[in-house]
Amino acid sequence: MHAYSGPFALADQDSYIAWRKQKLQTPPCPPFVTVDAEQGLDVAGRQAIAEHCRRHNFALFRFTEPPADPEEALRQLGRHFGLKDIDANLCAEDSGLTEITVKNTGTDNAYIPYTSRPIGWHTDGYYNPMHQQIRGMLLYCHQPAMEGGISGLMDHEIAYIRLRDQNPEWIRALMAEDAFTIPPNVEGGVQIRPATVGPVFSVDDDGHLHMRYSARQRNVEWKDDALTQEAAAALLALFENDDPFILEWSLQAGEGLISNNILHRRTGFMDSPDPKQKRVFYRARYHNRVRPNATVIIEE
Repeated sequence: MHAYSGPFALADQDSYIAWRKQKLQTPPCPPFVTVDAEQGLDVAGRQAIAEHCRRHNFALFRFTEPPADPEEALRQLGRHFGLKDIDANLCAEDSGLTEITVKNTGTDNAYIPYTSRPIGWHTDGYYNPMHQQIRGMLLYCHQPAMEGGISGLMDHEIAYIRLRDQNPEWIRALMAEDAFTIPPNVEGGVQIRPATVGPVFSVDDDGHLHMRYSARQRNVEWKDDALTQEAAAALLALFENDDPFILEWSLQAGEGLISNNILHRRTGFMDSPDPKQKRVFYRARYHNRVRPNATVIIEE
């Protein structure tokens, strides 16, 4: 474990207690922040989103009407908060934004986000190499499913608190450099992504907590020692509790989420028989966090 001080250092109990008290004061119930479809986000809206992200690591937004060009609208929204270092994943479009809908991805593997199946608790890009971790994310509903597709949300800092309060040694195990391994991804007999080995919890250079995690029981490998196995089981059990910090939203057309890549999941869904009414979400993933005081840069 790297040497650092602050609330995420196990030796610094005073900092942790003070931070924990503030973090648990109020369960998050942030209202949607309105974004004008033509004029964009005003100063009050920027301040509200920044404050929600500072306190809870996420904010909800709602366009006054669904934008005609959702990709550009999302890119512009991200730029308000310094989200520019976009991650181009395997199934992303040329812009780096990914259309999440039921479709054939043209790959060997059936990637669950592009099906109607439920997606378990995870943070995005948990399989990315450690130098390309996903720290910021935008998720936008262009067209909801006919039924289902509900999003679950949990601030990863709350997960950290719940585990540390039970057993600080679980945190030590989950911060080990070899705690959590994602095996290599092979397409057409060619390895397109090597195995990724790293911690579940880590602390950025600027002191923020980062998490990489998937609740999947297949295609993940936990370190083979008793403490890590206990911690993994305890983490999985968190999501079964009636915790006031676990939230559910059924995003509607024009609504979305901006976050510091918090824990999230999706229930299964049923699409409309009308292909024009099928569920369509857009997702943008970034290597940097939401920056509350970022200066907007308009790209020509």
